[in-house]
Amino acid sequence: MRRLWLVFSQAVTVAVAVVFVLATFKPAWLGGWSEFGTRDRGGPAVQVLMAPAPAAVPQAASGVGGVQSLAYAARRAAPSVVSVVTSGSRGRGEGSPHGSEPWFRRFFGEQDQPANGMGSAVIVSTDGYLLTNNHVIEGAEQIEVVLADGRRSVAKVIGSDPDSDLAVLKIDGRDLPAVTFGVADALQVGDVVLAIGNPFNVGQTVTSGIVSALGRTGLGLNTFENFIQTDAAINPGNSGGALVDAGGQLLGINTAIYSRSGGSMGIGFAIPVTTARQVMDGLIRNGVVTRGWIGVQPRDLTPELAESIKSRATQGVLIAGVLQDGPASDAGMLPGDVVLRIAGHPVANTAQLLNEVAALAPQSRTSVSILRGDQALDLQVKVAQRPSLRPRQSDDQR
Repeated sequence: MRRLWLVFSQAVTVAVAVVFVLATFKPAWLGGWSEFGTRDRGGPAVQVLMAPAPAAVPQAASGVGGVQSLAYAARRAAPSVVSVVTSGSRGRGEGSPHGSEPWFRRFFGEQDQPANGMGSAVIVSTDGYLLTNNHVIEGAEQIEVVLADGRRSVAKVIGSDPDSDLAVLKIDGRDLPAVTFGVADALQVGDVVLAIGNPFNVGQTVTSGIVSALGRTGLGLNTFENFIQTDAAINPGNSGGALVDAGGQLLGINTAIYSRSGGSMGIGFAIPVTTARQVMDGLIRNGVVTRGWIGVQPRDLTPELAESIKSRATQGVLIAGVLQDGPASDAGMLPGDVVLRIAGHPVANTAQLLNEVAALAPQSRTSVSILRGDQALDLQVKVAQRPSLRPRQSDDQR
């Protein structure tokens, strides 16, 4: 009996060792990837690697002299991050469509950009799909991707979404080093992260920092905002690159920095990978991102506004206008109403309302809880599809 137990123990030990080695170097062999159910119109399904669980993320290993090292994360994620070279476009600087926008000057400083642009992208499938920022490739006539091993490939744009500032590219290739998707919802302020990209065209660069804030909105960068804020150095050229955890798993797409000079000042922003996957799904399957829309003009509810309209609401979103014959109008919503909940989810500001509505399926019906004066009402709204190419203005119909 003792010998049988010894044999069993040895077998279990060997099996665990084999699983650990495969999980580290060949995660796809273990079925750690799950099929991302999207299809390039007429093409094969896109498959992305998924982290098995947050608990499986390795912590920083001991490095030279016993100092904590993030070499494992860098080594695992860096091959998946590529440089993007665009030509034939004016880029995001002097003379570009965004060069005169206040948010551009606020986040990138006053600077001239050449006709050729530089940025980064992340390989998300072994057959050549890549995620990057829309502003990296916007207006480009030709896009070339340079892999970490020096290989070059011309990329085509599968689709772009200015509202989230994301785009999907495709290059020819097989068995490419695809990144493993992490679990951004498990992030906490203080978690260690790495930013990987090609800043200032000096070559692939890895910087480290922590998550300094979550759910950043109201920055005026995109229509849909839910940024991860980090103090990992992000500079021009890092846009479209990867924000990864200590296990080298993708948490976000680096997008913007707060800067007065164009260089890093310790405040950078990344789009969470959960948002990136949803956008990627729509772009590959349909060429567009399908979002819900109810046709209202929202404003953040301040104590002064609440007093001026004589509302007892202390939180929620004020409806400043309702589109005639739109979904909200048909449901009976009026200017002056204060939205408290959408589909049972509380909304405390305009950004939350916008994101909650966008997540609704067009043609579905949802409950919108409002406060009209002292009267609480539940309206049933039939959601429509958000019109494309909406103007990016503060008074945009939501």
